[in-house]
Amino acid sequence: MGCGLAGALLYMTLPYSLPSVTLATVIGIAMCALTVAGARRYRPPNIRSWYLFAAGIGTWIVGDVVFAQQALLGGGPQYPGWADAFYLGAYPMLSVALFRLTREPGALRHGTLIDSAIIGVGLGIVYWTFLLEPILADHTTPLLTRLVTMGYPTAGVVLCAVVIPILFRRGPRTPSLWLITVGSVIALAGNIAWSLFFGVVPDSVLFGGFLTAYALWAGAAAHPSMNHPINDGREGLGRSRLLVLTASTLLVPAVLLVQGERGAGGMSWIAVAVGSMALFILVATRMSGYISRVDSQADQLRDLVLRDDLTGLPNRRDFEQRAARAVTVAPCHVIMIDLAGFKHVNDRLGRAAGDQALIAVAGLLHECVRDGDVVARMGADEFAVLVHDTLPADGLAVAGRLREILRHPVHAGEHELLLNARLGIAYSGTCPDALPSAEMIRRSDTARYAAKSSGGQLVEYTAALDERAEAAESLGADLRHSLDDGDFHVVYQPIVDLRDSSTVAVEALVRWVHPARGFVSPAAFIPVAEDNGLIVELGEWIMRTACRRLADWRVTLGAAAPLYISVNVSARQLSEPGFPAVVSAILTETGLEPAALLVEVTETAIFGGGTAIEAVETLHRSGIRIALDDFGTGHSSLGLLRTVPVDVLKIDKSFVDEITEPGRNAVIVDALIHVSNGLGLRAVAEGVETEEQAEYLRDLGYHYAQGYHFGKPSPDPMTPSPTPTRLTV
Repeated sequence: MGCGLAGALLYMTLPYSLPSVTLATVIGIAMCALTVAGARRYRPPNIRSWYLFAAGIGTWIVGDVVFAQQALLGGGPQYPGWADAFYLGAYPMLSVALFRLTREPGALRHGTLIDSAIIGVGLGIVYWTFLLEPILADHTTPLLTRLVTMGYPTAGVVLCAVVIPILFRRGPRTPSLWLITVGSVIALAGNIAWSLFFGVVPDSVLFGGFLTAYALWAGAAAHPSMNHPINDGREGLGRSRLLVLTASTLLVPAVLLVQGERGAGGMSWIAVAVGSMALFILVATRMSGYISRVDSQADQLRDLVLRDDLTGLPNRRDFEQRAARAVTVAPCHVIMIDLAGFKHVNDRLGRAAGDQALIAVAGLLHECVRDGDVVARMGADEFAVLVHDTLPADGLAVAGRLREILRHPVHAGEHELLLNARLGIAYSGTCPDALPSAEMIRRSDTARYAAKSSGGQLVEYTAALDERAEAAESLGADLRHSLDDGDFHVVYQPIVDLRDSSTVAVEALVRWVHPARGFVSPAAFIPVAEDNGLIVELGEWIMRTACRRLADWRVTLGAAAPLYISVNVSARQLSEPGFPAVVSAILTETGLEPAALLVEVTETAIFGGGTAIEAVETLHRSGIRIALDDFGTGHSSLGLLRTVPVDVLKIDKSFVDEITEPGRNAVIVDALIHVSNGLGLRAVAEGVETEEQAEYLRDLGYHYAQGYHFGKPSPDPMTPSPTPTRLTV
């Protein structure tokens, strides 16, 4: 391409002679061959268009040779002659090839062809009025001469119609497309100069311009990007293209205005009228296609807005709209479903496995309902089912089927997952007293939340659920106020050594005495605090208060102070990304070493893995000891002992109660002490209430215990009681 451009510049400096003609011919043949070679090398899908393009360039070159032969050897060029036949014959090939090479496949059937036609008709009216019709009306010139003279501007109109949309195309341009564009503009300029300014512009400049276009086109064919797909952004008009099309349609009134100002009496009304009608039809067709495309895209957007991308199910918005229509026709049920612990699937196996699990669940739900019923994904791991035309008792039957099918493992790639579903049901009632759809969805969601809170799987809405939810909300608000007002306090329960009844540690427990409610049980307010997130702030306050108290005891009691203090930590706290740093800061603030703190976690809190396990591992690496609280009552307890860093097992009170009950035995308690000893863990029996239980545990090999027998939780358990209860060893 560089050699071709250099040769074109050299050509412009030479007089028209045999050397310059030879140079132009060599350049043209070389560029034509390079175009074919590039197409054969890269094998683009539109290779035939490149061959047609090369054929058009070759035909122009033949015309140059014939023109030169006549001019230099034949006594002067003939007009019209064979050179004009080759020149004009090349335009259709070049125009078709350019159109196909600069548009996406299939563009001939779309708006780009109409755009080119609009430009062509608009320019054609101008050319016909001011150039072509005067030539045709000149009867002093032979007809063939007039037709050939008209052929060049006509070819220019066609070339304009092809090239102008290229200039205002949308979408990225490859290097190859840039070279085609620039070459086409130069060729178009040469055509216009040839048609309108022949004899004014030097021949060497005109022919040199065409040689430059040859070189650029050959470079486009030789560049690897010629094989890249074309993206012409034809789905949108774009401001620039719209401006060009508007200007093309305004050419007709512009012609009429100019002709009227000039007072021309021979105005071609037929041409203007036919051109105007053609433009109107083309513009109407273009706008019709554009409107159809906009309508199609609007339908697609509407479908995207109302469809869940992952599962293909209706989303919350679509479900709400369908429910609103359904309640006005017949009684119906809404069943809300969520998957317990699904977050841990993402944490342990990755989001891809979680997505596959959701797709599998969506498929199971869709297969389980009747035709016409609606399954939707409401977000995250929540689904909803709208059951049409049902009786009040039908909801539980349908929900039971859904619960049963979700009890089976689902496949997520190479994983088989058992997901625990919680379901809530609400009934719309009969028309005309049917509930609004929003209220029905709210009630089913309230029932689902009740199932989640109670640990059950299926709950049907009742008015009592709202009362319970309102009570929880009120309790949550009071929690916030009491945290700010200092209504909470910490009490401590001794953990004793069964061998000598000495207090070796204490467990910190929170108590709440509300100004109006009075004493509120932890069993009542801890779940509410976990649900609304206040447990994070409350838990940090408990830990800081407990650590300060241990530091004070060490100052006042010295060696008699507890060796460590035990603090309960909830699942919500463990899920906080900065929780280990908070604990470390509290220890630094209170001057305690990490071993002075024992963090108690439940099996349920860490069963899911993910952030909770990472927090426990981080705490353990820093020297803080870890206890599994209520051991034996949660999930897969023995498996956790292999995967979680544990120092202490706290044996649940329910097992301790069994050891002295008539007809019961201590098999589990006995087994757990052997497990603890075998793994090198410390076992602490909880809930010891009688001397008999304490002696039994000691005989089994337990060294540590806590419970009311040794002391109830109190603000200062290290102060001797007037009537202490001690175990005699």
